[in-house]
Amino acid sequence: MIPKTLRPRPILAMLALATLAACAQPGNDLKKPPVPLGRFLLGLNIVVTDSMQKGPVSRTATGQEWQDALKKAVQDRFGRYDGDTYYDIGINVVGYALAPPGIPIVLSPKSVLVIEVRVWDDATQTQLNAEPQRFVVFEGTSGQTIIGSGLTRTKAEQLQVLSFNAAKQIEDWFVKHPQWFPATGAPVPDPRTPDAAAPAAAAGATGASDPNAIVASPLPDPVKVPKKLPQKK
Repeated sequence: MIPKTLRPRPILAMLALATLAACAQPGNDLKKPPVPLGRFLLGLNIVVTDSMQKGPVSRTATGQEWQDALKKAVQDRFGRYDGDTYYDIGINVVGYALAPPGIPIVLSPKSVLVIEVRVWDDATQTQLNAEPQRFVVFEGTSGQTIIGSGLTRTKAEQLQVLSFNAAKQIEDWFVKHPQWFPATGAPVPDPRTPDAAAPAAAAGATGASDPNAIVASPLPDPVKVPKKLPQKK
């Protein structure tokens, strides 16, 4: 949900200006080892698009298209971590502009995505950043965008590049806050896992016995009594 302080007109104006700007594009680093993030393990991967706005010069993308692209980018980047403490990431898509084809080259419109991000400790449901962190994400400058990516990229490709760059910016932001992702301390139990079975049940499942348990001794075999006693001669 867009905060009250965030009015539609300033967002649209920012998107209009951003489509004429450019920013360096981060390289594809997903095949490299991830940067350290303590004991990070990706929990919930949430993308909300209910209040997003489209820029004045833009292709149209649906909320579902943005959800699919951003969730995949977050999974691709943060799914590489194999810690033991779950963290949830929530992304609110505030606005976007996808450079359309057919615009004069002199304008060279660029694509842009504006998002707000929150991160939670899953076990305690504590939001780690007091206020949503806003990112203005660009496609980046390359041979494909120098004349406007609307002429060189499909809408799906623009969504993919913007989502990739957004996930990278989120990771860079996390790295600046190592206090959120401590590398030491007691493991946090996974709230999605049911409580461990009772010790007695566990012992029965494994065949182990309780050393303090009282074990009854087996009863002796019954004594066979003859039907007739032998008579004395």
